[in-house]
Amino acid sequence: MLVLLKPRSSRTVHHYHEQDQGCKKCVNGSDEEAASSISLTVWRKSLVFSCKGFTVIASNGNLAYRVDNYSARPDQTILMDGSGNPIFTIRRRRKKLRIMGSYWLVYDGEVDKNSTSSSNKPICCVRKNMSIMKTKPSVLAYVYGSMSEKGSKYTIEGSYARRSCKIMDESRRVCSEIKKKKTLIGGASFGVEVFDLIVQPGFDSRFAMAIVLLLDQMFS
Repeated sequence: MLVLLKPRSSRTVHHYHEQDQGCKKCVNGSDEEAASSISLTVWRKSLVFSCKGFTVIASNGNLAYRVDNYSARPDQTILMDGSGNPIFTIRRRRKKLRIMGSYWLVYDGEVDKNSTSSSNKPICCVRKNMSIMKTKPSVLAYVYGSMSEKGSKYTIEGSYARRSCKIMDESRRVCSEIKKKKTLIGGASFGVEVFDLIVQPGFDSRFAMAIVLLLDQMFS
């Protein structure tokens, strides 16, 4: 199955080990990432037997990222590299008023679910577009540098159900895209369980994958 999911590109995906702080820093990739775009294949399935999750395949066919024991709307999810080392912890926070919806916090590394330490500060906050007026119906979610920040750092537009989304920065530059994956012969689609994640130069592929997990929780 891994061979069938191998992206068309011959570039490889690198794992990142630096512990950057803040939303702006966390999305900056390595020097090689800054030179060219990266194509990842996302498979909505865990390689661990009897577990639900995500498997992300690099362009060389190797395992890049993974998520195991995943449910559609978990309160906490951990994105790991191919070796199982934690990259980000994603926590869902529910507001008391149902109409206000939920928001998600992204932490660097693994954070204990019951931890309340002030040292565990999130690197960003992601909110689903819950506008009643829907003046921008194509907007799915906003990424903020902190919970109290008014202006969003990134805007996510499109349709996750159709696997057609764009992550754009404040200048509306496309940083990453989610696209349907098609076969090399005949152009048939793999459906919604297997899709491409294209990461543009200068944007961290780890963070792009974290956004995929957030969209899946919001719209699945």
